[in-house]
Amino acid sequence: MARKFIDCREVPSDTHCTVALSADSEDELLEAAVQHAVAVHQHQDTPELRSQLKSMFKEGTPPA
Repeated sequence: MARKFIDCREVPSDTHCTVALSADSEDELLEAAVQHAVAVHQHQDTPELRSQLKSMFKEGTPPA
């Protein structure tokens, strides 16, 4: 399975978050991304949030 990542720098925000997360498992990445979105960005853990986050996953590792 290819490594996947999600990068907050690709989403415009007032906080200018620079966190990028990566994992070998899509499930593991989704759980980490949801935890980050809830704890840092004050989102609610909803099916819509999970779907939106999953749609932002990319193959590989985040750029430096």
